[in-house]
Amino acid sequence: MDAEALTPIDRLLAERAVERLILEFIHRLDLGQPSSVADLFTPDGVWEWLHDGRRVEGRAALRDYFGSRPADRLSRRMCTNILVTVDSAFSATATTYFATYRVDGYTEGTLLPPRLPANVGHYEDTFRKVDGIWLMARRSLILPFGGATERIGPVWRR
Repeated sequence: MDAEALTPIDRLLAERAVERLILEFIHRLDLGQPSSVADLFTPDGVWEWLHDGRRVEGRAALRDYFGSRPADRLSRRMCTNILVTVDSAFSATATTYFATYRVDGYTEGTLLPPRLPANVGHYEDTFRKVDGIWLMARRSLILPFGGATERIGPVWRR
């Protein structure tokens, strides 16, 4: 079934499911268990960072990659301009703009002074519906603005 054969409601439901998946990815990475983002990918899913040629393929490798995030990392990603294109009842693509605020060396419960984002770019995603569930098949990170993750020292607490 191609995109033209979808009813407006089916298209809307597919767009919303894909948008929700994009937001779930960010939520898990910033506030949940980072390694669990692997469950949002197809079994053969791919995450790639085109800037430096990084490529991670398959759920086990994705779980290891995202699970290796430093325990003292604090990050918040702001996502906007999510544009979902439903290609068929079983495939879709999306582009999402993001800004990532991130530091290493964070201690729970401290308040950090404001800082500039570490990265600003966009994601180019491909999705597949597998057994009735929308999953990420490929996430490509496009990063025109970026820098190293800042490591902060001990923060004074009241």
